[in-house]
Order: sequence, then C-alpha cells, then structure tokens
Amino acid sequence: MKHLIRAIFILLTSFTTSFAQQPSIADSIYIIQDSVLIPTKSGFDISAIIVRKKTNTSPLPAILFYTTYYQDAGDALFAKKSADRDYVGIVTYARGIKTDLKNYKPFENEGTDIYDIIEWISKQKWCNGSVGMYSGSYTGYSQWATVKNIHPALKTIVPQVAVMPGYDFPMENNVPLSHILSWSNDNIYKYKLLPRSLQFDYFNNGTAYDKLDSLAGIQNPIFQNWLSHPAYDSYWQSMVPTPIEYSKINIPVLTTTGYYDGSQIGALRYFKLHNKYNKNANHYFVIGPYDHFGGQRRPAKNLMSYEIDSVAIISMEKLAYDWLDYILKGKPKPELLKDKVNYQVMGTNEWRHAPNLQIINNDTLTFYLDNKSLIAQKPKKKRFETQIVDFKDRENQNNYYTPEIIFDTLDASNGLVFTTEPFQKEFTINGSFTGNLLATINKKDMDVSLALYELMPDGRYFFLTRYVGRASFAKDNSKRQLLQPNKKESIPFDNTRFVSKKINKGSRLVILLNINKHPFEIINYGSGKPVSEETMQDAGEPLQIKWHNDSYIKIPIWKD
Repeated sequence: MKHLIRAIFILLTSFTTSFAQQPSIADSIYIIQDSVLIPTKSGFDISAIIVRKKTNTSPLPAILFYTTYYQDAGDALFAKKSADRDYVGIVTYARGIKTDLKNYKPFENEGTDIYDIIEWISKQKWCNGSVGMYSGSYTGYSQWATVKNIHPALKTIVPQVAVMPGYDFPMENNVPLSHILSWSNDNIYKYKLLPRSLQFDYFNNGTAYDKLDSLAGIQNPIFQNWLSHPAYDSYWQSMVPTPIEYSKINIPVLTTTGYYDGSQIGALRYFKLHNKYNKNANHYFVIGPYDHFGGQRRPAKNLMSYEIDSVAIISMEKLAYDWLDYILKGKPKPELLKDKVNYQVMGTNEWRHAPNLQIINNDTLTFYLDNKSLIAQKPKKKRFETQIVDFKDRENQNNYYTPEIIFDTLDASNGLVFTTEPFQKEFTINGSFTGNLLATINKKDMDVSLALYELMPDGRYFFLTRYVGRASFAKDNSKRQLLQPNKKESIPFDNTRFVSKKINKGSRLVILLNINKHPFEIINYGSGKPVSEETMQDAGEPLQIKWHNDSYIKIPIWKD
C-alpha cells in the first residue's frame, strides 16, 4: 500500500535522511554545541544541538526543531538552516532519544517536556526571549502538544503535515495504518529491517495482527501499546489541546499540508478545532497538490505521474521561514497568505483564498449509489448491490492500490464501481467529501474503503481521495458499536481528505467501494472480537453485504 497508507512512513523518514546527505556550508562559520542536555522538571534530560553563526554576537530569536527521529550525521543541518537566517537554531530530541530509550514513549511527554525546553532556551544569553517552532509530521504534532500550555516565550508555531495521535496516525478512522510496526522498528528501536515476506506471511497464515511483531521474531512495546487503544479514547485525546486549551491559543499559527499527505486529516482537524473554539484564531492554512514530503519541504513537480500546476511549485520550508521572519522579525507577511485559507485548485494554475472553510463552496452535489450508478435523485425503488468477501480465500484480494494519480484503467479488485453521467458544465471540487452508507451484513463489523476518482473525457482516471474506516466506530470514534447482523445499519463518514480540483465538462465522478482484504492492512473478520486479535479461524462464513441504494455521498463544489 504505497499511497496514503504507507506514504506517511516512507516520506516521513526519507526527508530526514535526504537532508542529512546534502553538503552544508563549512562548519567554521558556526558555533555548534552538540549533545547538550536540557533539564526538565520531570528529571529527564533532553538532548539538543544548538547552532549559531559566529558573526551573530547579540541575542537572537530561537527556532526550535523538536524531533523523535535520530539520524546522527546531518541532524545539525536543521539548526544550521535557522542559523543561516540569523536565528539561533536548536534541534531537540524526544525524551529518551539519544539518552536512554527505555524512557521513550511516543506522543506522551511532549506537552510538558517542550514547555521546559522553551523555558531553558528563553533564559540563555544568546536568546532574546522569543522562540518559534516549525516543521512537520511528528514535529508538527509536538507543536500542538506544546500549545496545550503555552510558554510566554513561544511566539508562533508552524505545524506542517502534523499528525494527530490516534486520529490519523497510527490509525485512521480506527483502522491501524499498515506501517505502524516498521515505524518504530526502523526509526526508534533501529532493529534490522523487517522481512519483506512479513506482510504476506501474516496474510497467508491468517495470523492475528497483534502477533505481527512476534511473527518477525521481535517484541515491539510501541506497536503493542498502540493496538491496545483501538478507540479514539482518553489516551489519545489527552495528547492534543482540549476545547478550553484551543480557546486560549492566541499566538499566530501557520499550517501547511497537501491533498495527498497521509497526515492531512490531522492537520485539517487542528485547524478546524482551533477556529471552532477560538473565534479570533490567528491561524493561516495552506494546502496544495503535495504529499507528506511536499507539504513540509519542497514539492515534486511530478507527483505520482501528475504534473502539478506551476504556481503550486512553492517551497513549504521557505514559506515557514518567511512566516517566522514575519512574526519574529517584523518582516512582510508571505505573499501567498492573502487570507486565512489558501488552496491551489488543481488544473487551473491558480491559488484561491478565503477567510474560512465555510465559504469556499456555493453548492453540494449529492449522489446515491444505485445500480452501479451515482444518481442525483434519491431512488424511488428500493434495491441493493450484493458484495461477498470470503476471508478464508487467500487466492483473491480486495486491494486498494493507487501508485499513480493519473492512470488508464481502474482495477476494481472485487469491489463495486459507481459512476455518474458526464457533467455538462465544469465545476470545482473544494473540500472533503462525506456521506452515509446503508448496509445489511451477516457479521458484526467490517473495514470499509471508498475511493473517489474523476473519469476524464479522454478515458483516464484521476485519483482524488479515499476514505477508509471501521464500521463499528463510524458513529463515534471513541466508542465501538458493533453492527447487528442481518439488520440494516447506517455507516456515516465525514473524516476524509480535503481536495480541490477543476472537474471539466464531459468528466464523470467514480466511486470504488470495497472491503479491505489484503496483506498490507489489518483484516477485520467481523466476529466482534478485538480486531487485532482475530485470526482466520474467526472468519466463519463469507461476509455478505447488501449495499442499499439510499446510500449517498456529498461532494462540496464551487460552480460559476
């Protein structure tokens, strides 16, 4: 699963190593302090790298880059980038990283540790009392943990492609992401790489997902701890701001993400909640045709076979520093930020700007899933499409796989395809599609996959976005509610990725509806047991689904 599901791992880790390999300016122009230990009230010291230019002798604002990744060679480059912009550049590592790994617990200590780090930084003679934070993924999350209790010296944050623990990583809509074992195996414990055959062994043997580390011959406490929290429960919720804490976030914030960013759901959620609970939130949002790397560094001109519009080729890292200059040094606001919401419409070569998310649309398209078609009117005649998934059958897979954004043939992979009629006028999709699936099944649960495409007039497909979610958590992601076998059930969904694209006259929209059954994601056998504990012995009879034709999707659009 390379796209969206694995991208957050591949790109999340690759950006650090890619920068580490870049040549830097001769170290003779810097004062570099490595392996500095910053004390915290918890008693655990935090390892840090501090970089200043020798020519800067007066106190300066400090830029904090807090990370959970330790690459050794090249890590100082992130601090040097800040020093080159006439800041004090600081890289700090999560508790236990570079000190004692037994003290490392991902996501759990950032809120308190970073407050103490900033307290220490602000009192150093080389700091003028102002601190900013930037960068992405786990580092983006750490900034949101920091503003649960804002230190007076923290003047701004720039959370890029920020994950939201339990919400979009290590699971999305309560479905564990495929790479959560390798994430800690490779990056934290730094064990040897997992066997290439591991996922196929899991699939072919019908092993329980929580035995994946044992199947690889290792013990992984992080993996096991994450699987023990399948609901978006108090464990996960405690890591990010509460409504009251959001209401008190009055420092300026700049969020960046991408349409194809694995962490976009979290980044978008932070923005929505901040604005919901703080009506005066000084929060800017930038989104374009970027993946996890492009949303925090420099976008690829060719993104999975899609040549992005030229106006979208903007360095998100430079934008972050321009923002920091604006807030910390009083320089002009970055030109791109013409309003609070800034989004690039694919296919138009233009950016659009709005004061909020609510006014970027002036219409909503509603389509019902009826007789392999997406129709605008609710069907008068009730009927359903049947889908059967035999979880004991390992010869066939129901596999979502989109390695490219633009491709010639859509592989349904045993799923159901629903298509609109050609559109008579062009319009723009702006935002996240939602919907409600009505289904009757003979089991207690299932993991649903729903992919949205544009079928262009030339016959090629353009991948727009995808929803994946566990049916038993559809109504409340904090509480599992099993489906009643052989009873018509509602499976609402609204937690999907934002996308903006011009849909041309003559195009159609296509939905591919499926149930996960393949080596690269957890298999939900529908027994009602904890899914990570299910094995092929829990498969029972094949999953039989009636997808009722009052199921629908809603697509927010702008039409002239």
